[in-house]
Amino acid sequence: MSMDDLNREQKRQLRKMGALDEQGKATRAPRQAPKKKTDRVGPRQYLREVREEMRKVAWPSQPEVQRYSIIVIITVVVYTALVGGLDYFFGQWSSWFYSSN
Repeated sequence: MSMDDLNREQKRQLRKMGALDEQGKATRAPRQAPKKKTDRVGPRQYLREVREEMRKVAWPSQPEVQRYSIIVIITVVVYTALVGGLDYFFGQWSSWFYSSN
């Protein structure tokens, strides 16, 4: 696509963005600085930062932990019983189905 293919609005937008100069010629984008490598931190600094972040965490209270743990245990037991029941039912059904032929 050449500059001749652009309409007035497109050229005006490109001028606003700095991609065209006043004569309608393409301008070069400013050269970007190479990305700086981030320095790795040592183990002491890492542990210090972890400790600082862990202090910011909103930890649940003991009753909340107990309540959530009970909910999880009940849910696991119910779903285990459901899957076990379905397994037993389909096992009995398939035994009956294949033995009747």
